[in-house]
Amino acid sequence: MLSKKSKYAIKALVALAKHEKENKDGSPMRIIEISEQEKIPKKFLEAILLELRRHNLLGSKMGVNGGYYLLKSPKDIALTDIIRLTDGPIAMIPCASLNFYEKCDDCVDETICGLRKVMTELRTASLKVLSGNTIEDIIKNEKKLIKTKNQE
Repeated sequence: MLSKKSKYAIKALVALAKHEKENKDGSPMRIIEISEQEKIPKKFLEAILLELRRHNLLGSKMGVNGGYYLLKSPKDIALTDIIRLTDGPIAMIPCASLNFYEKCDDCVDETICGLRKVMTELRTASLKVLSGNTIEDIIKNEKKLIKTKNQE
């Protein structure tokens, strides 16, 4: 399950990308604007944005006209990047993880573990979907869904 932290990070990045497209002047977006627009608790959002800044996805500007802005293009921010930053491994068990591998304490021989095989297949399928979708893709999907809904 996607944690609230990951979901809020994705929503904040989408909001920042939309803001960037709408405001060609390069002005940053204030935390309060993101919080209110995306219905994210402000304190929680502050921590998430700081973490994204530490990992060079966001930049920030202090002062009256301050706020946050993207350092990468929305097409270059894959969902796997965000989820790994905020939640850690994509795999459901540690022995199936690519980036956070650990041997399971209770496993006698992982080479013959049926659960590991299934979880590795699940991880591979998840990675294909998540790494193949970016912040830009989410924005495009939203536009298509709005258009479809308005045609009903």
